[in-house]
Order: sequence, then C-alpha cells, then structure tokens
Amino acid sequence: MAKSYLYNGPARAPLTLALAHGAGAPMDHAFMEAMAAGIGGAGFRVARFEFPYMAKRREDGKKRPPDRAPVLRAAWQEVTDALGRDRLVIGGKSMGGRIASMMADQLGVRALVCLGYPFHAPGKPLDGRADHLRAIATPTLIVQGERDPFGTRDDIAGYALGAKVKVHFLMDGEHSFKPRKKSGRSEEENLAEAVEEVVAFMERIAAS
Repeated sequence: MAKSYLYNGPARAPLTLALAHGAGAPMDHAFMEAMAAGIGGAGFRVARFEFPYMAKRREDGKKRPPDRAPVLRAAWQEVTDALGRDRLVIGGKSMGGRIASMMADQLGVRALVCLGYPFHAPGKPLDGRADHLRAIATPTLIVQGERDPFGTRDDIAGYALGAKVKVHFLMDGEHSFKPRKKSGRSEEENLAEAVEEVVAFMERIAAS
C-alpha cells in the first residue's frame, strides 16, 4: 500500500526532509507539527510519513509496538524510492531518526537529521546504539536535549562519534526538548532553536 505523506514547505524547495515519528507518537503529534511547520516555513520541503504499525493504529485505534527493524528499514527504502535521493535529507524523532541513521549511507541521501537521538535505553549508557555513528559517511546533525535520559550531554561526551556528526545541545531539554521551569528557558524557545539549527544545517547541505 502506498504511503500517505504530510507536506510542509514549497514543492520546489532545494531540499526535502523526510521526517519519521518516534516510537509512540504519530506523524501529526505536536512536536512533529512544530518542527515541520518551522522547517517548511523557512523554505524547505518536509515530508512526514508513518511506519506500518503506526499507520495501522490510525486505521483501527489499537496501540501496537514498533515494527521489527527490517520492516522499519524497508519503510525508509520505500520513502527514499518515492521521494528520490538527489535532494533528500532523511531523519526523524527518536526511533525514527535512529532507523534513518542506520540506513543513510546505504540509501545515498544528502544528509541526516536526528531529533532527540536514543543513544541508549535510560540507565544503560553503553548499550551500543551509537556504534554505527562512529563511521557514518553521511553528513549528520543531531539535536539533543542536554538532560535527555536517552543520551545526556555528559553521556555523549564519552562517545567517539564520527567526523561527519555534529551534535547541538538544547539548554536543559529532555527527550522532547522541554526544559524545567527553573532553567528560565521555555519549551517554545528550545523548539525554535531546534528548527533554526536544522534549517542552518540544510542550508549548508544545499550549498555544498
């Protein structure tokens, strides 16, 4: 069955960002809406889609665990085939970005954007989820909350990430980039900064 996409931004943009959701929330979740609207409003095309398990949830309302990795990888192949790889950046929130990162080199896309990368399960900082990022050849931007339980600033300082990987930290942000009130920072400010970083990164890729 052909995938359904939600689009933001101009159809003839210099680059398209294919954006996948996280494990538990759909493509029209508030976080995804904010990122897509911001990036699209800056002149890039954003194409959101759902993995098969989430698309089924939309049909019948039943919650399901994520599909197995081969199914998730196949979904990225389908998306890339549909959108074309010459002007394509892939990425996503949490799990969506992680699976994209595992496929980026193979798919030959222009770049990779991960929003809240799940470097490890909470409390297990050495579970190997970042190993492939040591040698990734695709230009990569990871936008991460400083206190994300799936990878804090301190955790990530201990990883030997590859030369193609840039990590931008959001002040006091957790996995959804939300800071604590006592930080003096707002969730809206962190989301806006995340959009700015992605847009600046895509501008550099478009110019390269």
